Amino acid sequence: MAHQHQATNASNKTQAFKIGVGLNLAFIIVEAIAGFSVSSLALLADAGHNLSDVLGLLISWLALWLSQKQPTKQRTYGYKSSSILAALANAVILLIAIGGIAVEAIQRFANPEPVSSWTVIIVAAVGIVINGLTAVMFAKDQKGDLNIRGAFLHMAADAGVSLGVVIAGFISLFTGWTWLDPAISLLIAIVILISTWDLLHKSVNLALNAVPEGVDIDKIKKVILADETVSDVHDLHIWGMSTTEVAMTVHVVRTTLAYNNEFIAKMNNELSREFGICHLTIQTELGKCSPELTDDSV
Repeated sequence: MAHQHQATNASNKTQAFKIGVGLNLAFIIVEAIAGFSVSSLALLADAGHNLSDVLGLLISWLALWLSQKQPTKQRTYGYKSSSILAALANAVILLIAIGGIAVEAIQRFANPEPVSSWTVIIVAAVGIVINGLTAVMFAKDQKGDLNIRGAFLHMAADAGVSLGVVIAGFISLFTGWTWLDPAISLLIAIVILISTWDLLHKSVNLALNAVPEGVDIDKIKKVILADETVSDVHDLHIWGMSTTEVAMTVHVVRTTLAYNNEFIAKMNNELSREFGICHLTIQTELGKCSPELTDDSV
């Protein structure tokens, strides 16, 4: 049942990527043509960012596909960690896009050009719809998958930015402010930076095998030590195998090895249920039954 659920979930994510990539590629073409025709840096900057979004979607899609491949003798965990690399790559791509947008916007402040506001408004309004629909497709799965969250943040941020462009376009109609277009470009850069920072921070942590967010190592120790036969816990390691799967290894010192299989099964059930740990290795050791016993007597 669990395998069937995972397969169905992966199929739904794949479908979302197909639709998202197709819609955004079509929008990029329209936005780039409109941006060149009316000399709008805001539209061109957003088109460039949308292109990086498509690249990001393709990277996330590739990682999703790789994560479904079976383990091999050389890669005993398969390609599950590719989703971590995808999230990190998306963060880096966004940072590069931010730098490019900011540089171009600053240069345009020195040489502002008039913008056809109605064209900007119409194209940006289309962007709200396309980016918004794409974000909705990833909204459900982004909470439990950093790889999917990267795709969601791309789309959600773009929808918000497009809304800002529409508002700025209406203002330009009545004011004629030529500096508003590069100002919107800088706003785009700031919004992308804010949405990217959390993605970068978490993906770097996962890449460095840090304890995944939401997993409390102290609480895990308490759960293990709560068993009356456990006297100590050491060599506890927790890391993300992927953006959705958590692995853990631990040495547990027990006062008895009686019912050892039952103890391990109990720990597996409790830790997987409470903390979402799906790959758990427990090594039990026979420790001291009381302070009076020496190491030689065990």
